[in-house]
Amino acid sequence: MKVLKFGGTSVANAQNIKHVLEIINKKSQQDKLVVVVSALSKVTDLLQLAAAKAAANDESFRDIVAEIEKKHLDTLKELIPVSEQSGLLSHVKRIINHLETLLDGCFLLGELSPRTSDTILSFGELLSSYIIAQAYQQIDKSVVYKDSRELIKTNNNFGKAVVNFEVSNQLIQEYFAEDQSKINILPGFISQTLDGITTTLGRGGSDYTAAIIAGALEAEQLEIWTDVNGMFTANPKIVKQAQPIADISYQEAMELSHFGAKVLYPPTIQPVLRKNIPILIKNTFEPEAVGTLISNQVSSKDTVVKGISHIDNISLITLEGPGMIGVSGSSKRLFEVLSQEKINVIFITQASSEHSICIGILNSDAENAEAAINKAFEVEILQNKIDPAIVEKDLCIIALVGENMKNHQGLSGRMFSTLGKNNVNIRAIAQGASERNISTVINERDVKKALNTLHENFFEENTKQLNLFVMGVGNVGEKFIEQIHNQKKFLKDNLKINVRVIALSNSRKMLFDEDGISLKDWKATLDKGEHAIPTEFIARAKELNLRNSIFVDITANSSVAETYEKFLKESIAVVTCNKIACSSAYDNYKKLKSLSRQYNAPFLFETNVGAGLPIIDTVKNLIASGDKVHKIQAVLSGSLNFIFNNFDKDNSFHDVVKEAGVQGFTEPDPKIDLSGIDVARKILILIRESGYEMDIDAIANESFLPADCLATTNNEDFFASLTKHAAHFEKIYEEALAKDSRLKYVAKFEDGKASVGLQFIPKDHPFYNLEGKDNIVLFYTDRYVDQPLLIKGAGAGAAVTASGIFADVIRIGNN
Repeated sequence: MKVLKFGGTSVANAQNIKHVLEIINKKSQQDKLVVVVSALSKVTDLLQLAAAKAAANDESFRDIVAEIEKKHLDTLKELIPVSEQSGLLSHVKRIINHLETLLDGCFLLGELSPRTSDTILSFGELLSSYIIAQAYQQIDKSVVYKDSRELIKTNNNFGKAVVNFEVSNQLIQEYFAEDQSKINILPGFISQTLDGITTTLGRGGSDYTAAIIAGALEAEQLEIWTDVNGMFTANPKIVKQAQPIADISYQEAMELSHFGAKVLYPPTIQPVLRKNIPILIKNTFEPEAVGTLISNQVSSKDTVVKGISHIDNISLITLEGPGMIGVSGSSKRLFEVLSQEKINVIFITQASSEHSICIGILNSDAENAEAAINKAFEVEILQNKIDPAIVEKDLCIIALVGENMKNHQGLSGRMFSTLGKNNVNIRAIAQGASERNISTVINERDVKKALNTLHENFFEENTKQLNLFVMGVGNVGEKFIEQIHNQKKFLKDNLKINVRVIALSNSRKMLFDEDGISLKDWKATLDKGEHAIPTEFIARAKELNLRNSIFVDITANSSVAETYEKFLKESIAVVTCNKIACSSAYDNYKKLKSLSRQYNAPFLFETNVGAGLPIIDTVKNLIASGDKVHKIQAVLSGSLNFIFNNFDKDNSFHDVVKEAGVQGFTEPDPKIDLSGIDVARKILILIRESGYEMDIDAIANESFLPADCLATTNNEDFFASLTKHAAHFEKIYEEALAKDSRLKYVAKFEDGKASVGLQFIPKDHPFYNLEGKDNIVLFYTDRYVDQPLLIKGAGAGAAVTASGIFADVIRIGNN
């Protein structure tokens, strides 16, 4: 014999019930079946709402009753041929009339007792089981409908009655010993006291009904049919990468179900565990899927952690004070008070000093618990021996579950480290002596990030998901997105990094997609996005609270640079090619670096100097290894190098600057490059990264531009001024020619002083043969005294800058 239970989603409507009937029919060809069914989806909630409204003298309860009636009548009409509907419809209507009579009583009395509540809630299962039994009669007339209240007897603890197993088991065994039917259909969730009063077994109690019957009959197997393919490694609605668990032990399943795995009602396991009856969880809508088998078998080769689960809406209550140290009975008094108030304690932890004890309960019980505890310890509180109860709401318990966890060291550390790296603050910790469960309490807003981070660490072959928020999609930004799109598969296969672009923004539009924006046609999608508001962009990134979040700034905008602090404080890493933040006031630069360390959020800006060249990274490694930089000589502007390499008697200065802009070598405002401020920012960043304190105004900027050019306020006027002062630039070129030198814009740092400016470079100088848009940097250090450390290569261009930004993103992924 097998016992099958079908949940609310499986019997939500006539279409779903047809799937159920097919499964029953197929199973009945091989085994005798007991079929337990839940109420139609959402009906129990509607009954509860109707009862509450009736007790509150709200006439709208009648609308809810009408909705419940329509739902059941429509279902019956779709399942039963018209010729056989009349008597069945009348029966359903009689049940609904009985329900309305009870609700009328609540309305007139203005109250709802637990006993009446149980009776009202029982109507959901009574109606669904009757309709399903009648529907199966169309397939097989021998099916029997049995009211489970006649078999399962309980005490009168209405709402969550305690089963009298001695009486119930005897009644179940006697009934099925006499019954020769191939299929029995029963309502789940409902039961009865010994004197015939309806009780319920708690929300989710239909699972329990099926387990009680399976245990009493020593069934071959208990099958729980639901709308998912078994138990998952985490909640698949929150963790999209969650995987079905093929096999799991009773104890592991009990832990996971207690900690919020909705597939199984926690008490279900106990009646079948004693008899070693396996539980198979199957999907009604994918009956061929393997599902999850729960048994007493634990494979030594199995995964160490079986699943990650959580309970929402938790409050922590802490009782502490010197009056608890060495005083026996404090814990007893605390739990006695909670027991008297019928408050369930979900989580317990106590300091070894005995100075405090901390418990986790549901948010809904927090106010009542606080008042009861303070009253019970009123004397000690007045004597300042114990502090009033401290309540923290809106928390969540995350639990790591696995039978094999006790055989592995370092799991707790790995769990806490993983959460810490994503700035998930742990409020409390508990681990049982069995070591099959490690529980932590965290802020409810962090639950999605925490579950995904832990799942990634324990179940996804160390694949790390990076979530990018990209601002700036011009020349460089476009190349960056193209590179991500092209390399996505390579990164996942070879580096175990999954890069998703969650948000894109330009100056006009912004686009968000929590599941990742498709990069195939991102431009068209962005054009359909919402109006770009930088403050809203930050707020949305913060609200999404995704693990491994990275803000990528591909602008030259000062207001964007000012937002880095907000991102870092939310543990969102910052990758930027925007030089403004790192060349701002020294205190701000140091603050950003400090926030990066404090919130464990990388702040990377390799492309601030040399585009894709590893210049900043090299400086960091020199300093970290104990070397000291004394002198820097560099050509740091790829755009200026391109300009002066191409400026000659045949190409005017104006035309060469224009061409540099077309090729993407200059900033959108070319005056930033030509004024020397861009180079000054770059050398300043290198000086700071070398361990020196300096601000931008300390750098001597010897501009080669006439004052008239520097005074322009827009690009049109600036280019016009270059034409106007063509003779000035030709004179500089001729002077370089006369000296047999080449023009290079050089940045220098030595003896604590720095300067940038145009220089005549002779043939024997390392900078003379610097071609195209290349950069070159010479570092003179304690170790590189006579021959400097030299870094040379392309220092401008959309593709190389984008690759530098990409490299910083990968650095974070590899961290």
